[in-house]
Parts: sequence; C-alpha cells; structure tokens
Amino acid sequence: MSEYVIEMLNITKKFPGIKANDNITLRLRHGEVHALLGENGAGKSTLMSVLFGLYQPEEGIIKKDGKEVKINDPNDANALNIGMVHQHFKLVECFTVLDNIILGVEPNKFGFINKAQAREKVVELSKKYGLQVDPDAMIEDISVGMQQRVEILKMLYRDNEILIFDEPTAVLTPQEIDELMQIMRNFTKEGKSILFITHKLNEIMAVADRCTVLRKGKCIGTVDIKDTTKEELSTMMVGRPVQLEVEKDEAKPGKVVLDVKNVTVPSKLHSNNAVKNVSFQVREGEIVCLAGIEGNGQTQFVYALTGLDKMSEGSITLMGRDITKASIRNRAKAGMSHIPEDRHKHGLVLDYTLEENLVLQRYWQPEFRTGPFIRRNEVRKYANRLIDEFDIRSGEGPVTPARSMSGGNQQKAIVAREIDRDAKLLVAVQPTRGLDVGAIENVHRNLVACRDSGHAVLLVSLELEEVMSVSDRILVMYEGEIVGEFDPKKVTVQELGLYMAGAKNMYREVGHGGADNGKEKEA
Repeated sequence: MSEYVIEMLNITKKFPGIKANDNITLRLRHGEVHALLGENGAGKSTLMSVLFGLYQPEEGIIKKDGKEVKINDPNDANALNIGMVHQHFKLVECFTVLDNIILGVEPNKFGFINKAQAREKVVELSKKYGLQVDPDAMIEDISVGMQQRVEILKMLYRDNEILIFDEPTAVLTPQEIDELMQIMRNFTKEGKSILFITHKLNEIMAVADRCTVLRKGKCIGTVDIKDTTKEELSTMMVGRPVQLEVEKDEAKPGKVVLDVKNVTVPSKLHSNNAVKNVSFQVREGEIVCLAGIEGNGQTQFVYALTGLDKMSEGSITLMGRDITKASIRNRAKAGMSHIPEDRHKHGLVLDYTLEENLVLQRYWQPEFRTGPFIRRNEVRKYANRLIDEFDIRSGEGPVTPARSMSGGNQQKAIVAREIDRDAKLLVAVQPTRGLDVGAIENVHRNLVACRDSGHAVLLVSLELEEVMSVSDRILVMYEGEIVGEFDPKKVTVQELGLYMAGAKNMYREVGHGGADNGKEKEA
C-alpha cells in the first residue's frame, strides 16, 4: 500500500483574472492530521474543492492509495470515502437537522424513507463524538455553531475515511474548539485521515502532524509541526513577520454612546426569553466585549440592538436618541455600524459586485448619488480605496461578484465597509471570523484606532484570546443574562471560562474594585 492515502500532484486551477492554484502538490498520509495554512484567498478552499469534485483542475492529477482517480463531482468523492465540511455550510434552511444529515443517502424500506433508522444512527454518532444536536430543529432556527455540528455529522453519517475540514472552528466557542481537536485525534486513532484548513496557528500546533503553506496560489512548503514554531508558520504564510500581540494604550472612556436598559428578547425556539433584562452602557473611547458561549443570547441581543429583530421589553438609546423602534437604516443614520455574525445572511448581497456591496450602507448619500442615479465612477473610486487599505483580494477587483470571493475576503469587505463609515458606535460580531493572522492584525489595529478616535466599540466574540487582548471591559452573558463584568487585566482566562460556562454567577463593578472585589455566588 502507498504511504499516502491522497496525492494531489501539480494541481493548477484558474478563474477569470486569477490563478487560484498554481502547480500545487499536496500529499496526505494515512492516519494523519495535515493542516493547510494560507492567507485569505491563497487557494486553500479551491484546492480542497478540486479534491471534493466541485472544481475540475486545468492541470495535475489526483491519486488515492497510489492509483490515479478522476473526481468529477462530490458523488465520486463520496464513493472514494472523501467527505468535506464546507466553510460556507451546504444546508437547506427549511429542512430539519435530520433531513439535512441524510439528504441524498436516505435509508429506505419498501420504497419509504426509514427516518427511525436514520435518527438512531444520527443520535448514536452525536453521542459518540460529543456533537449534540436536536434532530427535529429547523436549520433556519439554530445557531451557526450548531449548523457546523450538522455539517460534521453529515460527513460522519456517510462513513467517510478522508475528512476535509474547511475552517471548522471559525464559528465555534473555545470549549467547542477543544472538543473538536479531541474529536480529530480520535478520528486519526480510528484510521481516518484529515485535511484541516485553518488560519489559527494555535490549533495547528495543537493537533496537526504536518502543515502545507500556500501563498497567493503557490505552495511555499510542507513542514513537520514538531520542527517549527507559530512565528515561522506566520512568516511563511504572510511573507513577513506578524505582530501576534495587540498593542494599545490605556482606554480613556468619555460620554455614554450606547445605553441599553432592561432589554428582553423572546426566544423563537422555546417559551423562555433568549435575552433577560439586560442593561449596560458603552462609552466613547472604549471597547466593551460581550463574551459567552454560543447559544446564550448574544445573537438575539445583537439582532434586537441592530434592528434585525424585535424585543419585548426595554429601551436602547444611541447618542441620547431613543432608537428602540427605529428601522435598520435609521439606526445606521443615527450612528451605528454593524459587522454581522453571518456574513452571507446579513452582511452581503452575494450576487452584487464587491463595489456594490461596499456602498450598501451609503449609496443614498450625495457623494454617491445625483438625483435618482448612482455615480458609478465615485463608487468605483471609493471601492478601490477600501480594497487597497484593507487588502481585499479578488480576481476582478471591484467588479468581482461577492459570491465568487473567498470567505476571508468577503469578511474583509464587510469589515472595511463598516469601519470606514466612521459611525459613533461600531457593533463588531465575530469580526475576525475566518481571517488569517495578517488580516486579524489589521482588524484589531482598526478596532483600537476606532476607540482611540473617540468612537465606542461593542465587540461580540467567542475567541477568548481576542476577548482578553482587545477589550477594555468584558461582560459575560450566560443563559440570556449578564452574569459578570470584568477588567481583562485582572481576570484569568480560566476564571472567565468558568463564568461563560455557568459554573459561577457573579456581578462585579469594574469601577469599584475591578475583578478583585464584588459579590459572587455559585450557580
């Protein structure tokens, strides 16, 4: 038997205006976790899409167990026991979790779908791998993190042996990431082989055996993880040394920009409220982080704050103006910008061009409009400036359809649009999701610059490292309530994790003793 279960030899794949993969060779050994690292738009997802049969390469061949194979579509890939968890989920939103998992491979008895048998297998898999889901929940009603679990279960249900994970941790909590890392190790012990696309160097160092680095469509090299460091990997990826620590001065909070009082938001999934009587303030010149494990009300709170959903009680004041019942556009006009959690659902119009997406929040302004007509030259000039400033990479520049861009570059476009609006309040939800270390460095620098120029920033993040390094104050949300307020300089990651997980419940006034004083109780 060949040493390698998969060999991708001299793969070249082109798109209009760009060579996404340029003569790339990648070899996956039996029972290993092989990481694929690279900047946004480096060609990682494209290469894996070639392996999964979604794209056909112009040049190169693929071998499985030493024998050349032709993969024309995902059905061919599944027949070769190759499965893929996609970065942008391939789920039918109006179907249930169970229906999505078994779609295309439904067990049947006498011509009828045997859902009882399918449910039994799904429940067994979810228990075995710690991927708990509600089989009867509708996809459109569950969190992004839960949708990720459904994608993984889809692959496991098909008994795939070669597993492709495309940015699998981008939407997971720190605890869920640790669990997934353990699941991956268990997979390899069972003889499965894993290709793992990620931007997170800590994850690569923790779980991968080897790592292949791509940059601008070319293969920079393959290294053994035991023989390298995070700094060396980041330099290989970006082509320059990267500042991995966030540099910022002490915050100087000023006037109250956002005042949230007693906000309650009903749940769409059950009779309890998703958000319960939440109150806090964000001042100009500070970054306040709303932290918590996914599914504890942060998403519903942000929806109510930004006008995407209604709340049942409470009030929201922005710059002294009551915006509780204001429309989304009027909230934007009042001084709120929003980097959403789900870039496809709420961040972009995928069939619009990049330049059209970059002016979605501003096209009605005089700068971009003459009477009823859009000033296309001004839109193009504006888009080109943001593309340069935020290093948004796309095959056809400003006229690239947003749908065809990599996930990381789609995220860069949203971040660029919302930060450049210069709104008094920036609501940033998972702003670095799916970004490489170079882009994360840039986003963090821009968030701190927003703060330092007198703006207020409300950061909603699942990344504990980001929460600790970027925030000036941390509010922990658990089961829809604010259970703690922390000074990041006076709290440990372990203590923060306990409150996020509900192991403790507390309220601490940072202004009165910080994280060293206050009342606390066991939950």
